[in-house]
Amino acid sequence: MSERYRKLTIMHSNDMHGDFLAENVDAKLMGGISMLSGYVTRVRANNPYSIYCIAGDMLQGSLIDSEYKGLSTIEIMNMLAPDVASLGNHEIDYGIAHLLFLERCANFPIVCANMFIRHPHRRLFNPCEVIEINGMSVLFIGIITEEVTSNLKLDPLLGGLVDVEEAAQEIGRICNAHQSLDVDLTVLLTHIGFEEDRKLAALLDPVWGVDIIIGGHSHTILSEPELVNGVLITQAGVGTAQIGHFDLVVDTETNSIESYHWELVPIDSAHCPRDLQLEETITRFKQAVDEKYDRVLCRFPRILTHPNRYQETELGNLISDALQEALALDIMLCASGSIRKLQAGPLFTYGDLCALMPFNEPIYALRVNGAQLKRMLDQVMHIEVPEGGHGEFYQVSRGVRMTYLRGNRFFERFDYRNRQLPDDEVLRIGLHLFHYKNLQQFFGLAPEETIDGKGQIVSTSTLDVLEEFFLDSRWPKARVEGRIIIK
Repeated sequence: MSERYRKLTIMHSNDMHGDFLAENVDAKLMGGISMLSGYVTRVRANNPYSIYCIAGDMLQGSLIDSEYKGLSTIEIMNMLAPDVASLGNHEIDYGIAHLLFLERCANFPIVCANMFIRHPHRRLFNPCEVIEINGMSVLFIGIITEEVTSNLKLDPLLGGLVDVEEAAQEIGRICNAHQSLDVDLTVLLTHIGFEEDRKLAALLDPVWGVDIIIGGHSHTILSEPELVNGVLITQAGVGTAQIGHFDLVVDTETNSIESYHWELVPIDSAHCPRDLQLEETITRFKQAVDEKYDRVLCRFPRILTHPNRYQETELGNLISDALQEALALDIMLCASGSIRKLQAGPLFTYGDLCALMPFNEPIYALRVNGAQLKRMLDQVMHIEVPEGGHGEFYQVSRGVRMTYLRGNRFFERFDYRNRQLPDDEVLRIGLHLFHYKNLQQFFGLAPEETIDGKGQIVSTSTLDVLEEFFLDSRWPKARVEGRIIIK
């Protein structure tokens, strides 16, 4: 191959969410950081011109992560040794000050071009990282948008996250500022979802030279990258069960991709050796966590499931009913996305509860009338989330029966306690802090429009409420019973 054409391998993960441990599937081990590390190490050993990157959401999703507030994850990531990573929305879950602490603990660069301190208007992170490899300069730019960071509204010091159009302009400024480096390949590490990646790619000026978008947030599985406006867009699903793998040939005269091969490689015992040293670190954290969390709360009659966040589920009904009953609410609206496991039980420990509901938020009660409640839920349910997309959806507590015609934006039925809900009846509903703070965005209702003009905090800890509920519930049951029907 001539000096003009250079080879490069890029491996990529996203939305790992503390998915540290392998699982037995069909008599073979699947996933886990140990085998993921084994794969990355083997590729690096066989090919010195290799880069491994992560497109956001390293944090949250496991007891090991939440117990140590991400510090355990950063230690494990340091052993995995990515060349560069970008921020995801869950990197902000422990607060911005703690995120900056974690960033200082990381032995790898974390990039984000469009997260700012409001006053002064200054970036919190380096916007990009240039990696010199095989005689090439490869530019990585981190992008996250306000659409996926609604929890920043809890922090008045932060702002500056922008929509996709402004993100494209920010990318243009960075690319223009690096022209003197003769960048051979430009990669965006985004955490905005696959549909937004498509929109972003369409807005990019080809002169800026963006070649690849490696994304996250929507947990999208692809058979091959999608090409939009000359930009390859890809993603690697969710967790550590797979890794994206590019083999590229780069034209260093035109600063473009001459050819490529991409595949989604399964992380399993057939493809990947184990990293035993990293396993020892994970085991150390797991043993410490198990000692604290392996106490039984109750037993379910059977395994209860939460297979799809955009429909009524057994675990959704169980959790919303528990919070409604314990806090004396008329209705609890529990965000489906706050329930982080696909199933639980029959034996249910405190550790299972923490893994199931890792966001230990305060709960607010607010009073709305029937017409406002229907308006709120219409705002949620009229949007049909595209495959691989992300949107808000809520599980409702017992007593509610609704049938919604999505095409007409009309409730064919909306009953409460076996009767049609009058528009003027006032109800006390519960929401977690994150969703109360984003009431206008998620529900189309401003807090001042509610009956009291504001909410009232009724619990400072979701886990405290649920722990007491399950300790007192010897045999809690739940089933899907037609509370939410969407046509």
